[in-house]
Amino acid sequence: MPVVAESLRRCLPGLLLGLCAGVAGASPPQAAPGRGDRYAGLPWATRSPVLAQHGMAATEQPLASLAAVEILKKGGSAVDAAIAANAVLGLTQPVLNGIGGDCFAIVWDPKTRKLYGYNGSGPSAKGRDLARMRAEVKAAYARAGLPAKGTIPLFGSLPVTVPGTVDTWFALHAKFGKLPMAVDLAPAIRYAREGFPVTEIVASYWRGNFAAFEREHGLIEELDNARKTYLVDGHTPRQGEVFRNPDLARTLGELAAGGRDAFYKGRIAHTIDAYFKRIGGDLRYADFAGFHGEWVTPASVDYRGYRVYELPPNGQGFATLEMLNLLKGFDLKTMGAGSADTLTAELEAKRLAYEDLARYYADPRFYDVPMQGLLSEKYADARRKLIHLDHANPSIGPGDPRLYQGDTTDFETADSDGMMVSMIQSNYAGMGSGLVADGLGFMFQDRGALYSLHDGDANVYAPGKRPFHTIIPAFVTRDGQPWLAFGVMGGDMQPQGQVQVLVNMIDFGMNVQEAGDAARWRHFGNAEPTGQPSRGIGTVQLESGFDPALGAALEKRGYKVQWVKPGHGAFGGYEAIRYDARQHVYWGATEMRKDGEVIGY
Repeated sequence: MPVVAESLRRCLPGLLLGLCAGVAGASPPQAAPGRGDRYAGLPWATRSPVLAQHGMAATEQPLASLAAVEILKKGGSAVDAAIAANAVLGLTQPVLNGIGGDCFAIVWDPKTRKLYGYNGSGPSAKGRDLARMRAEVKAAYARAGLPAKGTIPLFGSLPVTVPGTVDTWFALHAKFGKLPMAVDLAPAIRYAREGFPVTEIVASYWRGNFAAFEREHGLIEELDNARKTYLVDGHTPRQGEVFRNPDLARTLGELAAGGRDAFYKGRIAHTIDAYFKRIGGDLRYADFAGFHGEWVTPASVDYRGYRVYELPPNGQGFATLEMLNLLKGFDLKTMGAGSADTLTAELEAKRLAYEDLARYYADPRFYDVPMQGLLSEKYADARRKLIHLDHANPSIGPGDPRLYQGDTTDFETADSDGMMVSMIQSNYAGMGSGLVADGLGFMFQDRGALYSLHDGDANVYAPGKRPFHTIIPAFVTRDGQPWLAFGVMGGDMQPQGQVQVLVNMIDFGMNVQEAGDAARWRHFGNAEPTGQPSRGIGTVQLESGFDPALGAALEKRGYKVQWVKPGHGAFGGYEAIRYDARQHVYWGATEMRKDGEVIGY
């Protein structure tokens, strides 16, 4: 459905009235035009897929995609390209990611014909136990003059955990890199030093993040470093305004010269230690020096002949697999794309999977996650009986997968050898905690806000424990060949979005671009891994591209429906690279909700 841009709707009526004033017989003002028509493909798709044979990068930022392709053309692997892209994204999109955050990756290695997973999420401070965390949370809200909450705040030092991104880069590079790390990081260092023009979506997010920092400044022990690093003449960068970050250029230069230890054991780690001591935070040098991410084995389920892979907890990727296991019991193709029956099946599958997510997903080093049971076919068969297409089930809760135990910012790159990388990296909520260590040029994540503070919860806070994680790379194979590296960003939208994209492609035959451009739904109201209980059936948000009759049909089935105006929702951002094994061609996509671009050669 054509959508008129919000800004044009606001300004054009007044402009047209002014032009027409005093003109005899002038026609009344007309509505602003919508989108033009496409010559091929589905009419609402924003563009065609990008096709290339030798290499490709799909990211949220054109400069990051360009940097990745430049690395590929220099002989770098898809991993080299992913590192280059991530470094540029951390500079150009600090509202989403950076080296103060965590990182996960799935790599298809054409030599071994295997998938490799890496969990680059960092733990909490070893010197702060649960009792101390509870006391500090209470004190932080009191200092800020805010009512106490039963959750860790998003801002300040309390939600900061050890950043795992740099560790991920060097682990992947040691195994799959072809070029020196200095070459991989050179584009980001150059843009940080010389500057780059800020893109539209990022400028909007930047403004919103700093408004939140100023509004919640009482929770943030020190905000001057963030202002100095991320403001230009006292304001957040506007679209098209050139932004520079010389501090980040120096930090990345140290990583290029000194390797991983420069961050976790060298000057940078000592600077971070001194900073947190100065502001009263709990992270220390020993937390950084003792940290290492880990190689993990991706887990999978079969969905109509396609094998879908996710990383095991502490991430939420298994929710995607649980949803798919439930949905393959329904004939979605016959139900039709965007139909009330299809959305009911998807929504109920989401609700079931997310109740398990809240109950069982946590750091497996601290909690015995029933991974095999969660992905069991028999468990899915039992849970599927709770789905009724004529109404929402009002009494959904977590299941008992232990009964079924047996013997789990997104961007993609691909190279000429057939290596494909699905990688995702984030500061969690927006820019992160609001804290920037002296002279380092990056903000610390606020991922620790996702811990529970309730005794007995799987995800309850503990010293040295990794929090529940939302960022999940995904990969799909078909007949033993790589088929799709993809992801959908956006907190708890990620499994919901991944399932919608896969259903669009596998069940409804959409191409890789159309599958991401299609209107999305988002459900919220499940129990949370932070300990909040379920809010009944919850709420369904719908983008404007769905048939207006759909909302009424869902409401009859018991759902609360919210139609979201264009530009006001949070339906994620999608990038993907699909591989055609027969033609040896990559198909790339990045959708219109973000500033991204796909580049192939």
